[in-house]
This record gives sequence, structure tokens and C-alpha cells, in this order.
Amino acid sequence: MIRVVAFDIGRVLLDFDYGIFVRRMAPSTRLDVSALDALLNQSPLLAAYESGQIDCAKFFRKIQADTGFNGTQEEFSALFEEIFTPIDAMMELHAQVVACGIPAWTFSNTNAMAVRHISRAYEFWARCAGHILSHEVGALKPDATIYTTLESTTEATGYDIAYIDDLQDNVDAALKRGWSAVRYENPEQARVAFRKMGIAV
Repeated sequence: MIRVVAFDIGRVLLDFDYGIFVRRMAPSTRLDVSALDALLNQSPLLAAYESGQIDCAKFFRKIQADTGFNGTQEEFSALFEEIFTPIDAMMELHAQVVACGIPAWTFSNTNAMAVRHISRAYEFWARCAGHILSHEVGALKPDATIYTTLESTTEATGYDIAYIDDLQDNVDAALKRGWSAVRYENPEQARVAFRKMGIAV
């Protein structure tokens, strides 16, 4: 029986587009859009930030040094917050899972800046029983550490954990642990998958 439902955040509950951030940030840097995009998406800096190796202040200072960004940390954060849009049908599905009486958890590779915004802007955050987040755990999916953290925190293992993520590598790591994991494709496919797991949504 499913005792916990774990949701990835990005491209499952919220869509995001780093291109929005890059295009709006570029005029305040010494880089053009393509160079800034390459710096942000191909360097190990974001992974270091999302795995908790560096904090928000260090992340910002490094970005500022590498790009010449002439704004404040608060302005940088505001630009970053604009990348998210809710996937409304998944928000509804999340609410229905909670209404069934099954605890819903976020289980995500993310960072403190994103979480600060998401936790304030979207109602699903408060409905969750808890949150397992890479920057707090100190490990990124599909590293086993973050999976064992969810298991120990929720006191659930194996088939009892339903999990949905848009990345196959993350789903495969869960399947190897016996979780009821499925790759996200679209809201209706997610609903059907949950129903097959015995979740009444």
C-alpha cells in the first residue's frame, strides 16, 4: 500500500525556463545571451549550489565575478524567481493526493533561492508533509544519499513510496530501491499511473 507520494518539483509541479533568467540578466553583465547561457548551464557552479556545497552568498559572488553582473543579490534573486510557471493539472493532482490522506513530499534537486520563492508563491508547498531537498541533504539525485534520506525521514521504503520525476535516471535509481516510481510525461499519464498504484485520484 502506498504510504508516501514523492513529487519532483521542476517540470513536474512547476515548469521552468532558465532562458528567461538568462535573457533578462544578460543586459546587466558583460556577456551576451549565448555566453551567459553557456556559463550558467555548463559550469559545475549550479550543481555545487544545489548540492549545498556553497551557499547563496557564495553562489552570487561567483556569478558576479564571472559575469560582471552589476546588480544586487536581491535583484539577482528576483530575476531567478521569474523562471517558474505552475503546471495547473499537476497542482490539482497533488491536492487530490493529499485529500486522499496520503502524505505528499517534495523530492527535488533545487536550491535555497528557488525554495524561498516557491514556498511563498505556491499553495502546494504548505500542503506537503515535508520536503527532501538536495541543497539541504548535501546530495543530488540520483545519488543514493538523498533516497535514503527520504526513506529514513518518512519511515517508508520500497513499494510503499510512490515517486514521479521527469528524468529517467532519477526514476531508475528509485526503481532499484523497489519504489513505485514512474517517469512524468503529462498530467493525465501521471494520474493514470497513480491510479494503477492504488491511489484514488
